[in-house]
Amino acid sequence: VRWLIHLKRERFSMTFGLVSPIVFLVFFGGAFSGIAPANLPGGSYRTFILPGIVALTVFGSSLSGGIELLFDKENGTLTRILAAPISRVSILVSRFLYVNLVASLQVTIIVVLAYALGARIATGLPGFLALILLGLLLGFALTVVSLMLAFVLTNHGEFFAILSFLTLPLAFLSSAFVPLEKMPAWMAACARLNPMTYAVNGMRTLVVTGWDWDYLARMGLVLAA
Repeated sequence: VRWLIHLKRERFSMTFGLVSPIVFLVFFGGAFSGIAPANLPGGSYRTFILPGIVALTVFGSSLSGGIELLFDKENGTLTRILAAPISRVSILVSRFLYVNLVASLQVTIIVVLAYALGARIATGLPGFLALILLGLLLGFALTVVSLMLAFVLTNHGEFFAILSFLTLPLAFLSSAFVPLEKMPAWMAACARLNPMTYAVNGMRTLVVTGWDWDYLARMGLVLAA
């Protein structure tokens, strides 16, 4: 409830958080659609990159989820909360649930916008729900890492430095924008070590191919691990 009240008071933050993926979807997808191969899976580049945009949205929202707790630690709010008659586990669990709830809402808005722009999901509404599930598997792990960093790091400057260092390399060393087979060998090898690749590939199967249960199960197991 505390974090939902916080979101209600800072609606601009939520709006700004949606700007970046929408820019990628509208402008990046439109700019490169003309030079994308005609036989690209999904029929259009915008459909092809939709899973990548979803994964990037989850990545950004989840990995930055611990920043607010770090601010609480810096300004003394966390000390007061720890002294309150509440379960200390709830401090972490509440933030964990909130971050992934917001990520799910962001994914829903992005998919609806993509549908309005002509993108289609081959598996329909059930596939959209499965897409959110794959996104949450990625988001759960990243949120835990983010919460750990909030207590390990001493100030928010270090946190933002880590985010800046990781975001672009992990985004482009994945299959978000380019299929693995189109990458140089060294990039493809690095992309296969990137959890985002497995989330994107699973989502792309739902969006482009259909219900490939064996492949989806493998992607889900990797993300769960």
